Amino acid sequence: MITPRLAHDRGHANHGWLDSFHSFSFADYYDPAHMGFGALRVINEDRVQPGMGFGTHGHRDMEIVSYVLDGELAHKDSMGTGSTIVPGDVQRMSAGRGVTHSEFNASREREVHFLQIWIQPAVRGVAPSYEQANVPIAARRGRLALIAGPDGSGAAVTIHQDAKLYATLLDGDESVRHDLAAGRRAYLHVARGSVRLNGTPLAAGDGARLEGEPSITLDRGDAAEVLLFDLA
Repeated sequence: MITPRLAHDRGHANHGWLDSFHSFSFADYYDPAHMGFGALRVINEDRVQPGMGFGTHGHRDMEIVSYVLDGELAHKDSMGTGSTIVPGDVQRMSAGRGVTHSEFNASREREVHFLQIWIQPAVRGVAPSYEQANVPIAARRGRLALIAGPDGSGAAVTIHQDAKLYATLLDGDESVRHDLAAGRRAYLHVARGSVRLNGTPLAAGDGARLEGEPSITLDRGDAAEVLLFDLA
């Protein structure tokens, strides 16, 4: 069964410096029908104005993944990590038993557009850690690149959960297929462009829950950038 989550049905908050859409309940947006999906707890589509950002704040027991679509995102944390995340990069911060961090638009001229993803860990109280990797366009063009996954999965960054996050770029005749093991489910998020999911058309900002589907086919992409979560 495929249950679409259309872009215009998401939660929305515009703070001036931050324009954010919430696929699941977050902050002041609460919808008991959309509290997460399996271990996937948050997908926020954020646009941050030049020179602005999230001041230092804390997290515990959450795997936080950032995926930049446009612009540059500057990161600093209490572990001593400082970096700038650009399109093609995936960043993972395991908050574990506690960490503070800040995220700012590194540019004074351009907004930064990125996805902030929270995945609940399988184990609580781990030591906080940070990881960042670049996933080239060639690795995502017309194929599913494993950008985050559990230890030993071969993912670009490692998360403390039995979940796998794939990214793909599809245009024209390109298509990809992903088989789901028995008992697993999936969530799809269209970051930009449009694509067809098992025959169902989806556009930028749309998502979809997949339950009881043995396989997933993405095709008829139009400048599409898509994230696929394979979940227990």
